[in-house]
Amino acid sequence: MNPTLLFACDLSAENRAAFARAVRLATEQGSRLDVLHVLDPYLPRRVLHDLEEAVVADMQATLTDIREEYALPEPRVLMQTVTGTPFTEIIREAHEREVDMIVLGAHRKRGQPDLVAGTTLARVLRSAPCPVLSVSHTANQDWQEVLLPMDFSLTSRHTLRETLRRFPESRLTLLHAWDIPGERELGSRSDFARWRDREVARLKAQLEAEVERLMTELDDVPEVTLVLEQGAPLEVLMNRLRHQPPDLLALGSRGQLGRQSLITESLLAEPHCDIMLCRAW
Repeated sequence: MNPTLLFACDLSAENRAAFARAVRLATEQGSRLDVLHVLDPYLPRRVLHDLEEAVVADMQATLTDIREEYALPEPRVLMQTVTGTPFTEIIREAHEREVDMIVLGAHRKRGQPDLVAGTTLARVLRSAPCPVLSVSHTANQDWQEVLLPMDFSLTSRHTLRETLRRFPESRLTLLHAWDIPGERELGSRSDFARWRDREVARLKAQLEAEVERLMTELDDVPEVTLVLEQGAPLEVLMNRLRHQPPDLLALGSRGQLGRQSLITESLLAEPHCDIMLCRAW
């Protein structure tokens, strides 16, 4: 069974980059592309009928422009409008169609974390049954460098597996934030420094063993680099994104349903790259 990508289209200029990326992914992966636009259910029926035709025509025209701009073949496409609340309908359609991935545009209110929680993007991320891709960069930018924050949780292992499966030709950096207890009090002592070095080496060995185990399950794997940096996870990740932004950030989410994690809110408010969020249920 061929996979299906679901692209939620809002017809805005900012949404065009996400549309182009969805088309490119569909053509590269041989997926069907379902383009969905959610209409206001409280509009008069006659207005809805006329608007539906106009929306589908606009989506088709945008698809033609994108294919010409990026020299892409036309994927198998299904364009559709539904009525309802955008995030609810996107999640419902993703369940019913058993889609492989949802593609959305990035949050527009950049630099304002307090406005993220109520956006369609944030609400879809919290409840989607599949990986969600938030696109903020143009589709002509190849995803050569992929960054994945890595710990030893089920969520991060699932995200690593998804990344290796989807992007086997990319260069993958696994970023692990560590913080050794007693660093502030004992950091200047030579015996503590030796103990710390042994602990960091142990952490790196665990990462290498974990990656090696997952790589044996796949036919093709990308180039993998392990990076260990000291500090709090959010601080380490944001510092890395500001100074060495990747093409794609693959992020695992294990926040409670209905709530967004602090890391996710910060990333949505300050997107330095495209983001793929995966949840291990």
